[in-house]
Amino acid sequence: MSRVMNWILGSLRCIDWPLLLILALLSGLGMTVMHSAVGNTDWRFADQGRNFLVAFAVMWVVAMIPISRMMKMAIPFYLFGLVLLLGVEFFGITNKGATRWLDVGITVVQPSEMMKLVVPMMLAWYFDKHRAKLRVIDFLAAGVLLLLPFTLIVKQPDLGTALLVFATGFFIIYFAGLSFKLLAPLFVLGVTTLVLILYYEQTLCAPGFDWVVLHEYQKHRVCTLLDPSTDPLGKGFHTIQGMIAIGSGGIYGKGYMQGTQTHLDFIPERTTDFIFAVFAEEFGLYGGILLLILYSLLLLRGFFITLKAKTQFGRLLAGALTMMFFVYVFVNMGMVMGILPIVGVPLPFMSYGGTALVTLGFACGLLMSISNYEPSKSPVPEN
Repeated sequence: MSRVMNWILGSLRCIDWPLLLILALLSGLGMTVMHSAVGNTDWRFADQGRNFLVAFAVMWVVAMIPISRMMKMAIPFYLFGLVLLLGVEFFGITNKGATRWLDVGITVVQPSEMMKLVVPMMLAWYFDKHRAKLRVIDFLAAGVLLLLPFTLIVKQPDLGTALLVFATGFFIIYFAGLSFKLLAPLFVLGVTTLVLILYYEQTLCAPGFDWVVLHEYQKHRVCTLLDPSTDPLGKGFHTIQGMIAIGSGGIYGKGYMQGTQTHLDFIPERTTDFIFAVFAEEFGLYGGILLLILYSLLLLRGFFITLKAKTQFGRLLAGALTMMFFVYVFVNMGMVMGILPIVGVPLPFMSYGGTALVTLGFACGLLMSISNYEPSKSPVPEN
């Protein structure tokens, strides 16, 4: 009996309670909005409750694993992920024009999801091993480690997930010491490209014009972002309805379960990618500010764990995971409000989906493991 009690107390000590409190508030708010968003499909509400339980269980298990052990698993996880991505390339399941899933016998998996966590783990391990003296060749090697999974995911095609994987990996490389001077030319190139796209919008978005580097549906997403009214009942429908729902919420919102855009089925994908539109319509500007405060607290706690991490591996990984949460929130809200192209990025702890929640739970478990890790002190030899 005492052994069981000791195990329970030990497992509870692994929990980062401020982080858990923030996650509980976000989860409770997410389930509240989900109840309104599902409409007549009550099974999705029950499924989301189960998804949360699984995600928190995964978080708890991962939190109990010392981050030093996770560090040793970085290479096997990375190689396993690459093998699965190659499996998708040659034997993957195609659905709606995309080949992103792989049948492994007992279940169907989406390897690109796991790479959101595996890639930063691998890069954090790499820079931890080379922390004594970083050279340009080390950053180039890290770039190769990042580009391999990124390229395989882009080919599926799944640009949204590929960009998330690239972002988390890039944050590791930047936090490891990449000079800002090397990023300045890329920033100038990005701004120049954006200006040229805006200037030549009519030519670039004309039917039949091939962008070469993007698939046709990705071209339509960018062009729809620039002017949703060109196809209000087709490619621009998602963006227009999302903006209408947010605008109609006003300052105070229409009230819980009173959103007309939601319950008259105007908001597409209202339980997944566009759940923020449901939330903003029913809770208004004040509700949106409250949600942003909760996400800000999540980011602040993540950065606090980053600063207090005892190892280089922990600092790099915690920083990248925290920034991953930021990218999730920024991209999802940005696409719903019409300032970013529509990509399949869920709103953390709000959108429906088992895989995404388990990924987020795993990431939070890693943060907790980093938070409570204490390196073993070698005994001082006696004279």
